[in-house]
Amino acid sequence: MKNYYSKIKNFTLIILISFSFQGLLSQANEPFNCVTEAYLFQTNDVYAQNLASGNAVLEGIDLALDNINAVGYNEKDGYIWGSLRFPDNTIIRIGKDYSTTTFEIPGASFSYVGDVNKDGIYYLRKSSNSYYTIDLDPSSATYLTVLGTQTISKSLNVHDWAFNAVDGKLYTVEKNSNNLYRIDTATNVVETLGEVPILSGLNYTYGAVYFDVDGNFYVSANQTGTVYIIRTVQNVTSSLDMNSNLFAFGPSSNSNDGARCPTAPVPQEDCTNGVDDDGDGLVDCDDPSCSGVASCPTITPTSTGNSGGLESNNRLSTQINRRNINRIKTNYTFDVAKARKVEKNSFYARRSSNQNISLWDLVPMDVIPGTTAVESSPSDLVDITNATDLVSVDYIRDNKGYGTLLLLKTENKVYEHTKHICDRFTGAELLSVSNMEINDALFIKSRVKQPDGSIEFVATFSVRESDDNSSFIVESHWNLDQYEEKGYYNFQVWASSIDDLYNVSQEVLNLLEVQKPISEYKSSDAPLVFIKKAAYRRGGKIDLEIINNLRPSTIIIEGNKRATETATSEPVTFNVDLTGYINNVTLDIGNLYDFGFRLRNQYNLTPDDLFLSDGTWGVDDSSQRFVDTFNVIANNETDEEGVYKVERNISLVATANQDVSVYRSLTPKFEPVDLTAYDQISFDAKGVGTMKMIFVKESISDWNNQPYITVNLTDNTKDYVIYKGDITSNANGEVNLNDVKMLFITLVADDGSMVQKNLDVGNIKFAKQATASIGNEVSLERALVSPNPVETSATFTFNSKSTNDYNFEVFNVLGKQVHSEKITSKVGSNTINFDRKQLSSGIYFYKISSKSLEMKGKLIFK
Repeated sequence: MKNYYSKIKNFTLIILISFSFQGLLSQANEPFNCVTEAYLFQTNDVYAQNLASGNAVLEGIDLALDNINAVGYNEKDGYIWGSLRFPDNTIIRIGKDYSTTTFEIPGASFSYVGDVNKDGIYYLRKSSNSYYTIDLDPSSATYLTVLGTQTISKSLNVHDWAFNAVDGKLYTVEKNSNNLYRIDTATNVVETLGEVPILSGLNYTYGAVYFDVDGNFYVSANQTGTVYIIRTVQNVTSSLDMNSNLFAFGPSSNSNDGARCPTAPVPQEDCTNGVDDDGDGLVDCDDPSCSGVASCPTITPTSTGNSGGLESNNRLSTQINRRNINRIKTNYTFDVAKARKVEKNSFYARRSSNQNISLWDLVPMDVIPGTTAVESSPSDLVDITNATDLVSVDYIRDNKGYGTLLLLKTENKVYEHTKHICDRFTGAELLSVSNMEINDALFIKSRVKQPDGSIEFVATFSVRESDDNSSFIVESHWNLDQYEEKGYYNFQVWASSIDDLYNVSQEVLNLLEVQKPISEYKSSDAPLVFIKKAAYRRGGKIDLEIINNLRPSTIIIEGNKRATETATSEPVTFNVDLTGYINNVTLDIGNLYDFGFRLRNQYNLTPDDLFLSDGTWGVDDSSQRFVDTFNVIANNETDEEGVYKVERNISLVATANQDVSVYRSLTPKFEPVDLTAYDQISFDAKGVGTMKMIFVKESISDWNNQPYITVNLTDNTKDYVIYKGDITSNANGEVNLNDVKMLFITLVADDGSMVQKNLDVGNIKFAKQATASIGNEVSLERALVSPNPVETSATFTFNSKSTNDYNFEVFNVLGKQVHSEKITSKVGSNTINFDRKQLSSGIYFYKISSKSLEMKGKLIFK
């Protein structure tokens, strides 16, 4: 595993060098004493691991010339002790600064299972049914000598054990059987406590185990890095009273061992109070330790592969929107119940005779217990991405997905999209990212919370042929630019559990090996600093929640933003100081359409990449060939309370003999938005002919029944205010805008002749009538308006006690100023003549104000 750790080791050296020499001297040879961290040893390196979060930071590197294992915390001196593979008969003492001292102990060979009890006696396993005891009490006359060899009553296939400070007994979990054992070192009797329920059916190596002050037993699986908890094991008598669960997700390794002070507490999450009790950034059901606790589900169904495979790389309007609009207009939905079932046949896991590998040759079957595989291939990706062929299957149980494999073949380049970017782009949260180990190779895994609350485990990797086509090379990278420009089989796997993710991914590798040997694995580190969630706020703000697994550090956010869909990109850079583990950062980036960016860290470790976008303005496919010009223009208005704004305006010129249409998705991937709280929609428009605006609802499958409005355009820009009751539909019943995905705007053709038309639309707002106005209250003094309702013009009469400067303003119901002029009053009666011009019918408000007087009231335009 040395190649994998080389970059992180270099980073660690940088951190260590950054400390002052005096600081290192002050810690040299000092004991750890009893701290809350667990220490995870992998080969000859050590991580400080927060058991509550699973996050681990590499703190000590190359502590010895060979493997360190069988580590344990010694309460008698506060140091961590371990066994060395080389030189033989040697144990090692490790201090707070990771300085080491070695001791040759004649008669004690290397072991990978060990721990130290409260009296300073080191229990080092000798064989499956025996162990050495070595005295590590500095005050003892037999310090650093072997006290003897003991035989236990049962042979065990275990890889670590630990002492419980509550009852003084050794505990361990066996591979394959997943049985929990209690060993009484006073009698050497092994008590079989039964299979650990949370581990049932798993086949992992449990190479690192720990205790806390309450007797909770923490068990880490080498292959996945998953940390499990068995609560208060001193009270366990059998599987029936065993309280076990997931606890955290950490790093994996083929050489794991753990040490921890057993009398230190581990923070626990209260799963019902809405608070991050254990400080890992995860609240209640998001915390893995809450799985199955209270109202938290044990597993949640996953999304289908039919909707996957896209986010954007600055081609949003030609990819996502093109697919989604076509699906909406054709009433396309993926029905799991009607999907084609796929079953294992006689050709499964057989080498292709002509070496023409089919994608179906690489699709796992019968890997998630109790599920049926159905084809969910999103064939429309082939036309709009760099994929030349694809297939996907959903693993279904009770019509719900519990895993998905999406496989795409590309030429000359890796597939352009990764699920960890795709999902955050559409509002998901990246809860954690680390590695898992399959076939002694590392793959990046992530845990993602979808907007609907479901949680998915995700792995993305790509496979290419070697230069001589004799073997496969498997690569797993977080950043797409780490892949060479070659053709790839691209695998995106997601599942409802880490174990199912592991099994599907491993079976993919097995199926690859059937076709050709895998000659090499290449992997990058998972990012230690990553964006948990991100959101664009109207008005030009981006809110980021950043998880920082480094020491306090500075990051650089750099990327390119586009102010509108038709604007050129411009570079943007921010320097951000991170002070803790969880960092909430707001970037004032200005109004934008999209922003692709990279999160760099000062140690040049794996950066995080992300793409954010607003909903999109675009020209419908059917209208593309008729459009002469199409521009999207920024409308840099500030945000308003109680108003839902559709950012940016459009201007279009087309020469056509048919309808010409543009659209605006309200969200980046056409998710529905509830607009029922708003009473009216207003916008500015000008053009030629009739404009139809359709409010495309998710719940309506028939395009002809979608609700709409029509307005007659004029050559001059006109303000339109449409009330909810004015929206019509060909379907019966009241129109409910509870799930609007898109605005579809059509410039309606007149008589079928080829003519040039123009359309300008902007400042679209949904508003609440009661709160959007400048105010309905009556002032102490009011002008007399005649006539009111106003047809074409009106006269305002008011009295003034002195000569004064006044502002005369008129506002629509959204609070937008539609008229303004300055007047100077005289003593006595004053009049203002007002021409409504092109202002549309509806309710308006006026205000006549000076420094000392304000008059306002309501106007009704017929």
